[in-house]
Amino acid sequence: MQRIQHDEADRTHELDESSPFAPQTPQEVEEMLSAIGAESVEELFDVPEAVAFDGDFDIEAKSEFEVVTEIEELLGRNADRTEFLGRGHYDHYVPSVVDYLSLRSEFLTSYTQYQPETSQGFLQALFEFQSMIVELTGLPVANCSMYDAATALGEAATLSARVRDTSGSRVLVPETIRSERRSVLENYADGAELAVETYPLADGNADLDALAELIDDDVVMVYAESPTTGGAIEERLSAVATLADDHEAAFCLGSDPVALALLQEPAAVGADIVVGDASVLGLSASHGMGLGLFAVTESYLRQAPGRLVGTSETADGRRAYTLTLQTREQHIRKERATSNICTNQAWVALRTAIHIASLGASGLSALAEESVTTAAEAAARLDDVDGVSAPVDDRHHFREFVARTDRPAAEVVSELAEQGFLVHEVGEFEIQVCVTETNSGALDDLVAAVREVLA
Repeated sequence: MQRIQHDEADRTHELDESSPFAPQTPQEVEEMLSAIGAESVEELFDVPEAVAFDGDFDIEAKSEFEVVTEIEELLGRNADRTEFLGRGHYDHYVPSVVDYLSLRSEFLTSYTQYQPETSQGFLQALFEFQSMIVELTGLPVANCSMYDAATALGEAATLSARVRDTSGSRVLVPETIRSERRSVLENYADGAELAVETYPLADGNADLDALAELIDDDVVMVYAESPTTGGAIEERLSAVATLADDHEAAFCLGSDPVALALLQEPAAVGADIVVGDASVLGLSASHGMGLGLFAVTESYLRQAPGRLVGTSETADGRRAYTLTLQTREQHIRKERATSNICTNQAWVALRTAIHIASLGASGLSALAEESVTTAAEAAARLDDVDGVSAPVDDRHHFREFVARTDRPAAEVVSELAEQGFLVHEVGEFEIQVCVTETNSGALDDLVAAVREVLA
């Protein structure tokens, strides 16, 4: 099919057929090549023959309707199951205002939005995001996002090694830390010549006696989570912080913005660094996309990775927003750079900020309280089922909890999936269940399915 373009005078021009995505006519291509002194497009790009592709991609051209139909058929093959999954990915209802505002053209761009002279609106949004994290954590410095909780934790470990007055090479994390998060942390630690070691938990919380045995002056950071991977609220954070402080190690706490709306401020329990995933607000549970949360004490300001947005004034005294600190080697001397993390999740941070603002302080607190009460209700109802003990540890839980089953967990998980419900298998006889406002309406059906599976 011939491709035609109309100019301002409604004259038609034949488009270059060498690429379906090029809007230029052959005449325009010739003019551009002539202007720069190249004989052909191939000469312009000068791709070595060894790596040049000279074949056919064998991709069938299809209309938009054909593509949409094929994708819908493909998606229709997905099983229609109700997820009670968690462990880092949580499905909270995202208000429509988040889509409406974040999809506006001034926010959607293929490039990161930080040129102060053109992006005041976006910089203000990132400043608001940072301010919300500061308010939730009680720590005075927050950056405008990192990739996800795992990279934020890795950055926290290398920061801890840099700020420590004496040498050290060990990082302590709970034994229940998610394997994906630990894997990323170990990648960071390997480059910094740090060793990642675990400390045990007792009844769902940190085993302080065991931690005290493990910690010494070679430890640069102690990491704890609240809620834990199993959903338990950690009740011994101050004691963990004291142990870390006694050995001049940084105390890093992992959490998320919903939980922080209810739990004691990390600064109040002695946290030096707070990391986590803020995408729990603003994004649906995509099981992949993240938004790193990262906040530190004032003394760590110049060691913080990524970008920090601050305020300034224009020459005529008007408030302006600008990137105040960027400790990347692109901006400062290489030997003084704190991290090579090269971008941020600006648009995701915008969505999170809109979601938090739409909830307000009372709405965010209510969502957090609901995350505790629904988890408690779900655990109590499953505990009433013969063959189930829930939760396995005697703690308050946030969104999720671990339940012990009389039958092997693999069989329980598989048979629940056949009945349309997805839960995690976390042990030979343990499953993990996560309840939020988006799936709590299916709790009756889940309990009935568990009762049938365990019968």
